[in-house]
Amino acid sequence: MLKVILFLCILIFVGEGFIVLHKPKPIKFKIPKGWKKPLYDFKNNPLTEEGFLLGKTLFYDEILSKDSSISCASCHQQFAAFSTYDHALSHGYNNVFTTRNAPALQNLAWQPNFMADGSIAHLDDQPIHPITATNEMGETIENVIIKLQRSANYRSLFKAAFGDEAITTTRMNKALSQFILLLVSSNSKYDKVMRKEDSFNLPQQLGYEIFLQKCNSCHTAPMFTDYTFRNNGMRQDNLLNDLGRMKATNNKNDSLKFRIPSLRNIAMTMPYGHDGRFFSLHHVFEHYRKNMDVQPTTDSLFKNKLFLSNFEIGQLTAFLYTLTDSSFLKNPMFAPPAFTVKPSTHEH
Repeated sequence: MLKVILFLCILIFVGEGFIVLHKPKPIKFKIPKGWKKPLYDFKNNPLTEEGFLLGKTLFYDEILSKDSSISCASCHQQFAAFSTYDHALSHGYNNVFTTRNAPALQNLAWQPNFMADGSIAHLDDQPIHPITATNEMGETIENVIIKLQRSANYRSLFKAAFGDEAITTTRMNKALSQFILLLVSSNSKYDKVMRKEDSFNLPQQLGYEIFLQKCNSCHTAPMFTDYTFRNNGMRQDNLLNDLGRMKATNNKNDSLKFRIPSLRNIAMTMPYGHDGRFFSLHHVFEHYRKNMDVQPTTDSLFKNKLFLSNFEIGQLTAFLYTLTDSSFLKNPMFAPPAFTVKPSTHEH
């Protein structure tokens, strides 16, 4: 009798049939061993299988752009740790170039702010920028919501994730965050060595020791960034005129300061630098030992450039390759969804 009552309690009679009330299935966010607690507040956006699927569908769908030609995944490719591979600047709406190199999307639950200049304070607010930027997706949030509301598939996905078919900017952004938050890269050879599941060969070990001496101040494990903004002696590009952190703070002391990038999966995220000016690790090393431009705001660590011998560069390269997380780059969980939204739902 009790089972019958419970069964009836989770059914609502509607017209000629029944609708089963659905509760999203929670996903537990797993913190890798030895890592700090994430900064992201999951209480305000609990991870669920349905929210993750919605976020992934949105991430791979061109419907978010003005002419339905560009998705988030167009500039953030999984095999490149969700960065733009082999292009200094990404292509945006109407084939216009963006102004910065698309960064890798990994371990963002620990990141305190976003963009190379830190101008966006919360992950849930991040999608608004690329969607509305005229040189990226070139769309308006209002039009995106209208297009999503026209889609029966999306109405079903939003209902499964949030309990009803209401499609709002907040829900869209939270769903995208749920997908992006689970892009955790923590299983490279380096990680396995730290867990005593593997060991470095000699060049990798020597490179690790050199790294600790000359690189660790800014690229601190396990994230391989300290999330600070620094001027590392890169000359201002006269075409882009990007002043970095100063753009966000209007403080001249922040001129040409950019966020320290993570070195995780660095072998797969070329080209390097906020504007992608370095097309190989060799060019990066040459910058630090020969080509830095010492300016008033250049970080004190680089006032005398960074001495690196050819031998040290070779060993450092061997170590940096141990930061490649193949299981992350090939994880089918992060690949495009098995189904796609029907083209007819992309009408304007």
